[in-house]
Amino acid sequence: MSVSIPPYLEDFLKQSQTNNLKVKGLYPESIRHLDVKVSFGMGAPTHVPWMTFLGSGMLTSNGYYPCYLYYKKEQILVLAYGVSETVEFQDPWSSEIFSRTKKISEIISKPFRYGDSYVFKSYEVKFSNSKVELFFNKQKLSKDTMEKDLEDIINEYKNCLEITVSDNESDLSKSLFYMEQQLEDFIIQNWDYTELGEKYNLIIEDGIVKSQQYRTDIGSIDILAKDKVTGDYVVIELKKNQTSDDTVGQISRYMGWVKEHLDCKGVKGVIICGKYDIKLDYAIKSSENIEVFLYEVNFSLNEFKK
Repeated sequence: MSVSIPPYLEDFLKQSQTNNLKVKGLYPESIRHLDVKVSFGMGAPTHVPWMTFLGSGMLTSNGYYPCYLYYKKEQILVLAYGVSETVEFQDPWSSEIFSRTKKISEIISKPFRYGDSYVFKSYEVKFSNSKVELFFNKQKLSKDTMEKDLEDIINEYKNCLEITVSDNESDLSKSLFYMEQQLEDFIIQNWDYTELGEKYNLIIEDGIVKSQQYRTDIGSIDILAKDKVTGDYVVIELKKNQTSDDTVGQISRYMGWVKEHLDCKGVKGVIICGKYDIKLDYAIKSSENIEVFLYEVNFSLNEFKK
């Protein structure tokens, strides 16, 4: 039997029709040397499942990347020039791309999310018995066509990445090896398997995580969670290139904001850092509601073989 679209894309669209949110081991880890990330929502199915293709140093929450966005209500699959909504990334893609393409909000009326991302191509999705078919301008598309479209946008992406990395002042160049940026996404994606996940719940609405980079009028909280037992809010901050005093001062400010602006009885604070120093120890002694978690990074280097 001939395959009309790439198997991973067919699996993605079929799973979007279910309540199954699990993705581990179900999708390729990489495609064309880009990391693949997939989400159908957390806690509950989202209205717009996504699949992103990430270059080195890029995160779904902080960066830009090619991606598939499936708008379930409209039955439209968009291959997009994706742009992070969580953290605004400086100089994504290229101005030439933006000048010749439309935003998703221009082809879908009031999209549920990601309206500021740009459209490479959009496809009509039809489910027929056990098959998934994609159409462009009413023409049924083949597997080869879909793979060519993805190859074309990935080539554009790699050209943009080369320009970005060569610029020493770019966001990517400055943050390429900052582990804390990767750590935040890792914690969110693996929440249920961490010690934090045993004690605290993420804030999830309509299958979308609201906890990460929770916006306030004094800045964005790295992660805002809730205690499973007491219901208290928990402000979680990663110690990123800061002094201990700066970190404790920042988390204290956010805790104060939460206590004043959100309906809660109490607020806790959690600092996540790579090592525990004596300054941090003294800084939190007067703050009974702040605790510290340490992270460890296991690194391996493997020969690349085609």
